[in-house]
Amino acid sequence: MTDTTVTTAATPTVSSSRRLAIESMSAYYGDVQALADISLTIEPHTITAFIGPSGCGKSTLLRTINRMHETAPHAKVAGSIRLDGVDLYGANVDPVAVRRKIGMVFQRPNPFLTMSIRDNVLAGLKLQHRKVSKTHGDDITEMSLRAANLWDSVKDRLNKPGSSLSGGQQQRLCIARVIAVEPDVILMDEPCSALDPISTAAIEDLMINLRRDYTVVIVTHNMQQARRVSDRTAFFTVAGAGEPGRLIECGSTEQIFSHPVHQATADYVGGRFG
Repeated sequence: MTDTTVTTAATPTVSSSRRLAIESMSAYYGDVQALADISLTIEPHTITAFIGPSGCGKSTLLRTINRMHETAPHAKVAGSIRLDGVDLYGANVDPVAVRRKIGMVFQRPNPFLTMSIRDNVLAGLKLQHRKVSKTHGDDITEMSLRAANLWDSVKDRLNKPGSSLSGGQQQRLCIARVIAVEPDVILMDEPCSALDPISTAAIEDLMINLRRDYTVVIVTHNMQQARRVSDRTAFFTVAGAGEPGRLIECGSTEQIFSHPVHQATADYVGGRFG
């Protein structure tokens, strides 16, 4: 991977360490507060798992990190999120550039089903109006599909539609599409929830491999998955209906599951609620 930048009017340089620092961040949907006072550091080249009961704001936090949250009507964010010191919500920062550097993989595979496998991989580049020669496009396609552990399965049918792939392969195709635009961070919102156990195992192996080149953040309700793949785990919960989600604790995955500081964390990872 080459060094990358988040494009702003002043084009500040971002180092390749890919550290995210979330400071006193709160998120709102109109007058409804979804998250309250979140402070969290996500280290480079790690997998961080967000866990917690439904409705505690885990997916909302993912969406604030790559500025998709603000695309919802009347949504807003307070506080700061920094990628290696660059405030992603700074006045001159281009949200589209942020989404290029912080890619998102959604809960259900969402390839462009009528597009070819090759065109799916290159779709993000085309949406950014980046000119890519056929030779360069072929190179990017192979690199991205190899990184997504999909190349050997599809290299002889790159012109077949994305709909010809299985669900697990479609999810890996979506990951390849994210990789093609050379992000610094990859966010995954329950990427295995719609997949069978074999496909889930393949995606989990892929997550572990991606950690070498990217900072990876996942949302998961699967406690076993969090223990298998993540280096660090952050537990969120909500006090009651209408209350915002809050971060209770974050630490190494081993510590969170074996020696949590807070009783609420122990109850959740122990299956006593959630």
